[in-house]
Amino acid sequence: MPNVMPSLFVSHGAPTLLTDPTPTRDFLLGLGASLPRPKAILAVSAHWDTPETRLGSAAAPHTMYDFYGFPDELYERTYPAPGSPRLAGHAAELLAQAGLPSRQDAQRGLDHGAWVPLSLMYPQADIPVVQLSISSRMPPQRHLALGRALAPLRAQGVLILASGNATHNLREVFSHGLLEAPVPYAKAFADWLTRHVEAGEDAPLLNYLSNGPEAARNHPTADHYLPLLVALGAAERNGAEAPKGRLLHDGYTFGVLSMAAYAWGASPTLTATSPRP
Repeated sequence: MPNVMPSLFVSHGAPTLLTDPTPTRDFLLGLGASLPRPKAILAVSAHWDTPETRLGSAAAPHTMYDFYGFPDELYERTYPAPGSPRLAGHAAELLAQAGLPSRQDAQRGLDHGAWVPLSLMYPQADIPVVQLSISSRMPPQRHLALGRALAPLRAQGVLILASGNATHNLREVFSHGLLEAPVPYAKAFADWLTRHVEAGEDAPLLNYLSNGPEAARNHPTADHYLPLLVALGAAERNGAEAPKGRLLHDGYTFGVLSMAAYAWGASPTLTATSPRP
């Protein structure tokens, strides 16, 4: 029997996460080794936002450089992990059974929301990866439902890896230093988010724009928040309520980007790093 894999949410920040000497980079470098080895990975990235749900079905997804103006070194990096058309098809079947239509895309590569954290977690690039899109045109409840439909994959050895940011106000990034202390409004939202994740409370997280402190300032767009809801939904098994999540990492970059990471159903070997005070 394969290990029942956890459902994870990680914050990926800028592509320079690969090279910047930050606590989050150190955390991700150790994260993969602390987990049971997955048979495959279903990645949910903030950077694949489509009108309808899509699944990447390429046998060999290419590395996408969906960012501009960064150091040349980043454009020389590749992440040649294999894809899995079989897993993409199985995931599509699970979604269809839940009344959630999807399309498969054999041309889609891995965007940096997927391959940047995966490069740190699994640098050998030898585990098959299938990417699932989000749709910011659809409500938060839809993304929770996607995760619920895909939850059975965890018992089949598939790691659900959602990648976004706990807070994501890019307009204010450039006025802060890389390792600057968190600004109050970002910390307030990140602490609120952690509190409800740890309590296993779906409703406040679904209604984050009305419940979270300065939510619209922390998330001017929904794209970096919605992957968390897929991970939360995938934590639910057999229709049970979502279990309590765990804060694995609590850090910040540029003062306004919370780099928090959470796990549901985590391995006992997984221990939190940089706990909040």
